[in-house]
Amino acid sequence: MAASILMLIMDGVGDRAVEELDGQTPLEAAETPNLDHIAKFGENGLMDTISPGIRPGSDTGHLSLLGYDPFEVYRGRGPFEAAGAGLSLEPEDVAFRCNFATEKDGIVVDRRAGRIKERRDELAEAVQEIDIGVDFQFKETIEHRCVLVLKSGGLGGDVSDIDPHEPDSEFQEAVPLVDSEENKRTANILNDFTKKSSEVLSDHPVNEEREKEGKPPANIILPRGGGKVPELKGLKEKEGLNGAAISGIALVRGVCALAGMDLIDIEGATGGIETDTEGIVEGALTALKDHDFVLVNIKGPDIAGHDGRPHQKIDIIEKIDSALEPLRDIEDTYVAITGDHSTPVTIKDHSGDPLPLTIKGKDVRTDGVQEFHERACSRGGLHRIRGSNLLDILKDLADRTEKFGA
Repeated sequence: MAASILMLIMDGVGDRAVEELDGQTPLEAAETPNLDHIAKFGENGLMDTISPGIRPGSDTGHLSLLGYDPFEVYRGRGPFEAAGAGLSLEPEDVAFRCNFATEKDGIVVDRRAGRIKERRDELAEAVQEIDIGVDFQFKETIEHRCVLVLKSGGLGGDVSDIDPHEPDSEFQEAVPLVDSEENKRTANILNDFTKKSSEVLSDHPVNEEREKEGKPPANIILPRGGGKVPELKGLKEKEGLNGAAISGIALVRGVCALAGMDLIDIEGATGGIETDTEGIVEGALTALKDHDFVLVNIKGPDIAGHDGRPHQKIDIIEKIDSALEPLRDIEDTYVAITGDHSTPVTIKDHSGDPLPLTIKGKDVRTDGVQEFHERACSRGGLHRIRGSNLLDILKDLADRTEKFGA
């Protein structure tokens, strides 16, 4: 009888040697008895989510982990973010991932507006009233994140980002990346939207109160990652799997939704550091009762990596580990634990460093690895694989593949 598959993604968990941690990575420095137990009784290795040295985004990373070729299907991050936020998308729509940000005299002083959490819905409501000459949808998601969908026809998705991606930089003007009238129209609309978002938000009561409290105001919207909806063959048709996903972030939910997977909502799964890891694991075990394949994404390590906080990254890794005890003795399920990309605290961004990987289940070939971290897993029997190989390996272990050839 075929077994089930659980893929647990510790977002951004991979790292580099940190001087502050005596040359260890945060994963090495963390106390992780449950992860170590799973590695001890599993088969281990390293994984390049896309290929060696390629810095994956969370979107392209998850596409690869689901067996898609991101070089073929990826058309920009915005559509995934919008789909994950529950916005309706038509083939001609152009979607953007956005940030609430803090701007002063044309300079972006905080791309995340202090990771704003409160009263974002009031700011989003004000933005929705902007007149840019075309229909659009705008919605807040998690913390500073939000999404924009331009609904007019005759638009192109190949335009540059307004977000400068670096603090203390001027916000950019959108320009066509491919010369066409459709892309020019999109760029003009996007520039108009950004300007008017600043006008609407600068004197908004929420921001006036934030400034009085010494908090950075969310006084501009910075779009990036624009694109049109990709055509993805559903996971059921492509892989023969009835899949479900648990994630607190719109981007990953969107990738999985467009792959035809069921989205499982878990109360307290926020996508932040404070997320309910125990509730997420419990929800995954429940989802396995009526799904062949469950993907879980826990965002916290990535946040700490982007913020350059090694001890916070250790804390969230240990928090995740404490929730994994039910996976130590799980039956009839193959469990894979890894990340979607590395986010080293020393560079505060994604990197191409390979990720630790462990697979535990019936009859796996244990390999002598005793701990779950980058250096230990490098000595494992899986050696070094690509992310696009992982689902095939898991399907084979779970007896869910067809023989190739006679």
